Amino acid sequence: MSQWIDGALTGKYLPRALLCALVAVFALTGCASTPDETENEFDFSDERDPFEDFNRVMWDFNRDVLDPYVALPLANAYENIPRPARRGLYNMTENLLEPASVVNNSLQGKGKPAAQSFGRFLINTTFGVFGFFDVASKMGVGQEKEAFGETLAVYGVPDGPYIMLPGLGPTVVIDRGGDFVDDYIWPMSFMSWPLTITRYAIRGLEQRIELKNLEPMLENAIDEYAFVREAYFSTWLDKVYDGNPPERDDWDAWDDWGDWDEDEWDDEE
Repeated sequence: MSQWIDGALTGKYLPRALLCALVAVFALTGCASTPDETENEFDFSDERDPFEDFNRVMWDFNRDVLDPYVALPLANAYENIPRPARRGLYNMTENLLEPASVVNNSLQGKGKPAAQSFGRFLINTTFGVFGFFDVASKMGVGQEKEAFGETLAVYGVPDGPYIMLPGLGPTVVIDRGGDFVDDYIWPMSFMSWPLTITRYAIRGLEQRIELKNLEPMLENAIDEYAFVREAYFSTWLDKVYDGNPPERDDWDAWDDWGDWDEDEWDDEE
């Protein structure tokens, strides 16, 4: 489950967008006694998820096989490493992403964020010992992360279908596909396969450790699969729109219901 909610992290690593997403989909959690009793009451289908039957099989495989027998035991073992050391290793993986942020911010016409990402990379690579220490943040130079998938979305490229990947979790085509493009941007393009696998392992294990704090909410969901899917889309839109995603039509329906309900009460009075 290391990357099952779009690489979400808690504590210092968790994007505020994910917390908002989890709150937004809280309606999917423990509102009824058991999933079996509510499967006919709620329709969790989503037009963005045309391969839902396949995706649910992959979700069950990730949740019931890969996570308890592979990801979680490895994460528990990795957690024994002192947190400062783990944080430094994670910082190094973040630093490797800065050049991609420079390119993608530039492609999106964001000059200042591109310069900021470039500055972070120089500062942390030199004074931060190849990124082990996040000196730039302490100097007030914050992250301006952008990926190629987000760049494509900004230019109007359709997301593509929602897919649940074995071992990697939820994504849409341009999100995970964009990651492959980012991996060809220096310095990651010069990394060997062992180093690339190590980078993904460090990120995945740290993320799985932090996700432990969110598991009670997931376990109380009426439909865990739909819960994670909605959290993913909320977080994805938050990234694409830089924290200001457009309102969904779903909420308009609730507003209409509220207006109808108020009118009905007025009529009765």
